[in-house]
Amino acid sequence: MSLAARVPDGECGVGHCARRTGRRSYSPFVPTNRRPRVTIDQVAQATGVSRQTVSRAINNKSEIDPETRQRVLDAARAMGYRPSRFARGLVRQDLITLGLVIADVLNPFFPEVTAGVLEAAERRGWQVVVYNTGSEHRKELEVVDLLFDQVDAGVAFLLHHDAIAKAAAGNLPFVLLDKGGRAPAVPGVRIDFEGGARRGLEYLIGKGHRRIAMLDDEMALSGEAPNARRELYLRVMGERGIPVDVGWIQPAHNSIDGGAAAMERLLSAHRDVTAVFAYNDVIAIGAQLRARALGLRVPEDCAFLGFDGLSIGELVEPPLTTLHIDKRRLGEIAVEQAALLLAGAGETEIPEAVIEPQLLIRASA
Repeated sequence: MSLAARVPDGECGVGHCARRTGRRSYSPFVPTNRRPRVTIDQVAQATGVSRQTVSRAINNKSEIDPETRQRVLDAARAMGYRPSRFARGLVRQDLITLGLVIADVLNPFFPEVTAGVLEAAERRGWQVVVYNTGSEHRKELEVVDLLFDQVDAGVAFLLHHDAIAKAAAGNLPFVLLDKGGRAPAVPGVRIDFEGGARRGLEYLIGKGHRRIAMLDDEMALSGEAPNARRELYLRVMGERGIPVDVGWIQPAHNSIDGGAAAMERLLSAHRDVTAVFAYNDVIAIGAQLRARALGLRVPEDCAFLGFDGLSIGELVEPPLTTLHIDKRRLGEIAVEQAALLLAGAGETEIPEAVIEPQLLIRASA
């Protein structure tokens, strides 16, 4: 298997924990009238030429009559045909190219997901092309266009509703990583954030904590994206009769520095909090480091709970208690679903796949 890594910083880059502008609603999207993928053989049959002639026309080869080339291109466009090989090379007809779209190559969540995709693809003899969006709206849309032109199937983490809709409406087999409730009819893997958040919060409450703060991703807190974790935080606290001070919920940039800054703001106004539930491990680690730098003992003065189960959580002192997501399995399942689609299964025939976060108790809580 070969890996062609694409992390462009110009026009065709793409990514996860996006810094986006503008508020966007996330109503569930249900694709309709999805057409079966048009093949090169169908274009050849429709135009009365050989598949080699279609290939020459698509690849702008000189050994073809200009009038024939234009007739083939017009037919291919009208039929919705898109070359399925990377860089429009049709040399290896037996080689499947999978496009993997991730949100942020610097986010430590994605290397393990990528490893799962690569391992599952290698077992099938596929090659993988990796695209990084930087979580930007424009780049997500650009990458979806690239997938149509360059790969046979796509596995993607997309944040924006219109990018998901665009991908789902095409004739490319397409699977969502972390589909959530945004596109129930699109194949993909769902992470049970609600179940995980409940397990974690019940654990903190069971340890006697009542003043539990939440450091939330600033993008999710702005309302630009669905946020099951914050909703569960408020729900569980309410079910337990624990009032939540609005100041306990602090926005954090999705980084270690962002977690540290959010923790400092929290402590400046609410030094009495005894536990922190963070949107993810990266934010939790930054918060824990800043708390210790400010003289708090962990977990005696303040306990910390992360989300994701990143391996770097083992390296902080004390090691971070977290809700572990099997990220490798997430990638593997997505490839399995893409294989079913390539074999001819319809979207509704793909069984729902759910990853259940598991509470991993370490020393921070």
